[in-house]
Amino acid sequence: MRTELREAAVVTVAMTFGGALLGVLWWWLAPHVPLVSDSTTVYLKDTEGEQAIGVDGTFALLALAFGLVSALAVFLLRRRGGVALVVALTVGGILGSLVAWRLGIWLGPTRDVAAHAKDAGAGVTFDAPLELGAKGAVLAWSVSALLTHLGLTALFAPRDPDPFQSPYHPPGPQT
Repeated sequence: MRTELREAAVVTVAMTFGGALLGVLWWWLAPHVPLVSDSTTVYLKDTEGEQAIGVDGTFALLALAFGLVSALAVFLLRRRGGVALVVALTVGGILGSLVAWRLGIWLGPTRDVAAHAKDAGAGVTFDAPLELGAKGAVLAWSVSALLTHLGLTALFAPRDPDPFQSPYHPPGPQT
């Protein structure tokens, strides 16, 4: 039991620190939402642009990929399931996503849009702060990791012996 808890703690910490990489990738790959100011109000430069949705989608797709990779790594290193590993994948994915979300916001443009608009000047395009509008995307890493680990465990993990098989009769059709 101690070994399982130690492995679960390592998985949780590794996934939490992996959130920093996810945050940097999200900041780097997410589309920029262009804003423009007329010295009194800030507007979207392209009112029908889909950049804000692209920001959420980029985070969700990266988190899904991180979940797939982290579950694959855990399975290849451990080769079996366990409640502690499943809990570690869940908690680690959520903590990693929260770290990524906050780091991406911190690395992105300033959150003070009014000051940024004043610095840019009237009619000049500038980037909106990096925001995650779909807060459910924070769960993508955990869900992806859980489903991947479940699938790998179901397909490739060692099987438990059948408790209903009689030790006196070989398996197969009886005559």
